[in-house]
Amino acid sequence: MNRPASTLDVPLKTPFNQPKTARGEATRKAILSAAERVIGARGYNDASIGHITSEAGVAQGTFYIYFKTKEEVFSELVLEMGRLVRHTISEATQDIEDRLSAEKEGLRAFLEFVQAHPDLYRIVQEALFVDPRAYREYYEAFADGYRPGLVDAAASGQISAGDPDTRAWALMGIARALGEQLVVFETKTPISELVESAYDLIANGIKP
Repeated sequence: MNRPASTLDVPLKTPFNQPKTARGEATRKAILSAAERVIGARGYNDASIGHITSEAGVAQGTFYIYFKTKEEVFSELVLEMGRLVRHTISEATQDIEDRLSAEKEGLRAFLEFVQAHPDLYRIVQEALFVDPRAYREYYEAFADGYRPGLVDAAASGQISAGDPDTRAWALMGIARALGEQLVVFETKTPISELVESAYDLIANGIKP
């Protein structure tokens, strides 16, 4: 069988000011992690570089070694979140050869990631207004990684034939909506039940 294409097969843009040392990378990640918490809690407009560096435990001068502005760290945070979640899904599905099973486990991995990063939705949604380019890249990278796997699965008879682009965006929409239900609307439904219900819809549709 053909293994579903990994979302990491899609080339990613190099992060802003990529550090050359392990210590530098650790500092950069600390700033991004702090930005996630601060912007997620305060929103982009009310968050400041001072808030972020204080949360990260670094001097404001250190911030400017890695990022020029608040908008730049925000944009990189959006792209970094995309890289992390795609890596998480890829790790969860890399040994699964059946496409439908990969969809199920990929959805589970996504929802578990979202649950661990509840500020994801606020940050990504703000990007639509703060940095539309980062917003588009966040979702287009997912779609670009999704399409080849759907094409291969249809060619090998694992799923029915259909437009891979529409299907990619529709499947992404299911995951996105369930993630929002989980962390924005704070559903009490366990992830396992969300996954089972969504998988039944994906695999069998709603036709009686």
